[in-house]
Amino acid sequence: MANPKRIIIPSGYMGSGSSAITDIMSEIEGVDVSRGTFEYVFMHCPNGLFDLEDKLLMGNNAVRSDEALHSFEKTMKQLYDKKYWWVGHYKQNIGEGFFDATKEFTKSITDVESDYYWYYQENATPKMIVRLIVNRLLKMATLNRFKPKKVVEYAPMRLSFADEKRFYTKAKEYIYKLFEMAGYKEQSILFDQLLLPFNLFRFEKYFDDDAYVFVMERDPRDVFISNKYYWSKQGEPVPYPTDVNEFCKYYRSLRQMEKPADSERIVRIKFEDLIYNYDATISAIFQKLGWDEKTHTAKKTKFNPDRSINNTQLFRKNEQYANECEIIAKELPEYLYDFPYALEHKDNQVF
Repeated sequence: MANPKRIIIPSGYMGSGSSAITDIMSEIEGVDVSRGTFEYVFMHCPNGLFDLEDKLLMGNNAVRSDEALHSFEKTMKQLYDKKYWWVGHYKQNIGEGFFDATKEFTKSITDVESDYYWYYQENATPKMIVRLIVNRLLKMATLNRFKPKKVVEYAPMRLSFADEKRFYTKAKEYIYKLFEMAGYKEQSILFDQLLLPFNLFRFEKYFDDDAYVFVMERDPRDVFISNKYYWSKQGEPVPYPTDVNEFCKYYRSLRQMEKPADSERIVRIKFEDLIYNYDATISAIFQKLGWDEKTHTAKKTKFNPDRSINNTQLFRKNEQYANECEIIAKELPEYLYDFPYALEHKDNQVF
């Protein structure tokens, strides 16, 4: 009997090891992990779905929704079209129907389309300035007999008065249409970073009971050491401060930004538990998903705890690391992992 279909969403705190979930899912029968660690941002990016929600349900007025709808569509078009934008190319990474589905969604929550215009549309762009100059010259040449149309950035103006029930119903239909477009009809599917920990309070409004978020946490001492001494030297753009005191302030602020999110389908996992308590943690994941562990047929071929252990307890490697991490231990005690034993490293073992 096949496992019930699930939507798997790995998430974390920048460098906390959420890719381990992707690796584990790739070892299980019936899970589409073909897109790997490609990060899906269309819900939480600027002018994404969550911004649209906030503008329409919390900050709307008679004309505000016009900007919201157009900005959302413009951003989704960029995600769809831009082949070499690393978070884009949805034409391939979701499907060719992505933007058509987007337009169907915005139409379903639009109440009025009008030739009227407002100041947002009149904010001149370079293209508009050229048109304004040409119109001015034509008026002069025809002694004001030329009557040009109003030059605006876009038309028509679109208004939405959607309430919560309508917005969330249509948004969920839209999201699940995208899931099916990406292959969810056939099997379980993984969408990396579709939600971030800071968005989880919205989770239940957008997803049915087939979606699960796995939030990976990791000892901040190892996050700091990895960021300062490994990732930054490799040119990885992880925006953590490299001064240890600034890091502590930053990390605490990062974690405290979260709003409470109470759902049985939001699963928090410590990266270290996948290593030091592997069997029990894997069993807990399968139990949560309602899956048979017998379908874990390629166990440890992608995520091998015996190898990944070398990426833990980095703060014990030398005296410099230890001094900095003593400060982290003092400032961020609630986020530390209680390691069962001390581990010594060699530089060539860390990856």
